[in-house]
Amino acid sequence: MTALRLSVESLLASPNEIALAEVIAEHVRDTSGHRPSPSEMKSWQRSLPALVRDLADAGLRRVEMLVEYKLPLTSKRVDVVLAGVHPRTGEDSYVVVELKQWSRAEPSERGEHLVIVDGMPGGERLNPAEQVRRYCEYMRDFLGVFNGKPDAVYGAAYLHNAMDLDVDGLSEQVRDERSRLFTKQRRGAFLRYLSERLADKPGAEAADRLLNSAVAPSKQLMTYASKEIREREQFTLLDEQQVAYELVMRAVDRARRADSKQVVIVTGGPGSGKSVIALSLLGELFRQGRSALHATGSQSFTQTMRRYPGRGSTRIKNLFRYFNSFTDAEPNALDVLICDEAHRIRETSTNRFTPAGKRTGRSQLDELMSAARVPVFLLDEHQVVRPGELGTVESIERYARHKGYDVRRVSLDEQFRCGGSRKYEHWVLRLLGLADGGPMAWDGDEDFDVRLADSPHELEAFLRAQTGTARITAGFCWPWSDPRPDHTLVNDVVIGDWTRPWNVKSDRAVGDYPPSMLWASDPNGFGQVGCIYTAQGFEYDWNGVILGPDLTVQNGRLVTVREANKDPAFKSRKAVPDTEFDLLVRHVYKVLLTRGMRGTVIYAVNPELRSLLAGLMPRARA
Repeated sequence: MTALRLSVESLLASPNEIALAEVIAEHVRDTSGHRPSPSEMKSWQRSLPALVRDLADAGLRRVEMLVEYKLPLTSKRVDVVLAGVHPRTGEDSYVVVELKQWSRAEPSERGEHLVIVDGMPGGERLNPAEQVRRYCEYMRDFLGVFNGKPDAVYGAAYLHNAMDLDVDGLSEQVRDERSRLFTKQRRGAFLRYLSERLADKPGAEAADRLLNSAVAPSKQLMTYASKEIREREQFTLLDEQQVAYELVMRAVDRARRADSKQVVIVTGGPGSGKSVIALSLLGELFRQGRSALHATGSQSFTQTMRRYPGRGSTRIKNLFRYFNSFTDAEPNALDVLICDEAHRIRETSTNRFTPAGKRTGRSQLDELMSAARVPVFLLDEHQVVRPGELGTVESIERYARHKGYDVRRVSLDEQFRCGGSRKYEHWVLRLLGLADGGPMAWDGDEDFDVRLADSPHELEAFLRAQTGTARITAGFCWPWSDPRPDHTLVNDVVIGDWTRPWNVKSDRAVGDYPPSMLWASDPNGFGQVGCIYTAQGFEYDWNGVILGPDLTVQNGRLVTVREANKDPAFKSRKAVPDTEFDLLVRHVYKVLLTRGMRGTVIYAVNPELRSLLAGLMPRARA
């Protein structure tokens, strides 16, 4: 976790707001790789000094301030965490503070915890009281320092520019001591709240323990799926995730009352929480007795979801379907259809193998939108990896508006895979030419490890030496054989004297090798090389990626080599022109490179590419 450590006394001694904002901006640039926005700069100039004065007036000059504290395994940053000593118990005590410059805000009718902020474009925001409560809950879930001490962290939202009447209704959503809300009119109550939880004693040791705390393993999405559906909420949704969740839940009520249809589109990069939102929605709708289904275009993902509910859970397994399951669905028969990985929506649900009598000519998008009063589409446009996949925001929104449906969009601009490293995702996009600027050096991120291997042997050895789950994936640059009659796999992936098989093709195990949909989750999946069709949608701690010979370098940038690719989907130049092939292959590698939670180690088959990467990143054996 990263944070800029500041003391109240040092800030009081140097009250230069502009210089303070520059120091924080430099810290954010160094740790996240992105330049802070003007609104963030303004917030640091105005909100932090107000908090510092309040801490001084509360007699808490020795409390440690952790500014822009980064939540573990995410790229989400908390405004301030105050670290110190509890005045009664003498134990470590922490107060999470969400600072808002808002002058006016009111509850939104579109969701229980959503608010509309005066003068702020872009739609609803999460009530800051609920926002800070979820930060506290997330920290308790993921940080070892809170094991056995769940009451050591508190939370407050401080709207230091607003009077009570300006934000009337927001405080009604306060749940507990982790979701308090204070305005400038209630400054005295805010000071009492702080002094009841923090003593005027040095907080440096408490800050050390928080920043050096062990991070609990991420809750594996599939392991918790059935509990999410049957019992209660297992995941803590943060910020835009909760906004998306509440928009859908409120849309369900409105659509039924008004006999109308509303389309919700949720976009986000790898690990931004799209599938967690999907499961949270499915679980709550299931418990309410609503009619809802989850659909994807991925056999591996759907079969894995069906596996985890366990024995005697047929009803739950039946909630997980495919996009092509709705060809003859009755219109609006469902309250909600959750289309996860909607970037995999195809032009039609039928193909050339479908009997002529069953070819409707109807678009798959029309089938999905027709099936429910509230169709929900969760997608990442950079994960379109096969010809004929049409799931883009533009195509979904254009079709919905053509049909006269109301459309709501939510962007999940924070991401949770890759250790929450936006910096790494941006590095990948630039390396692959999917973002401007060309390849750039990897100068490190304390939350995510990126290394280059000199050989596939070294790559595999590095992964074996790590704790946690690990998998090897590769571009589709080698043939993919069927199993031998003796139930052994062919070592199709051959790089010098290193040979390994692809993962199992089918949904049946071959010897000790797991079926394709369990390759990412079964321990015996290590040792086979995963392809894009098996890895997409899954995550593991350590990610080994072989950049195949379909990538090389010209003039310092990556170019694709069609002749080196063996994917049958790309065989026909007529069906897949060179320009489309080029983009899809880059998307394939973008997906493969962003499966890891803790780190990625890369090996490039092409010597020129290997040389380029050697100048950009550290060695795996380092």
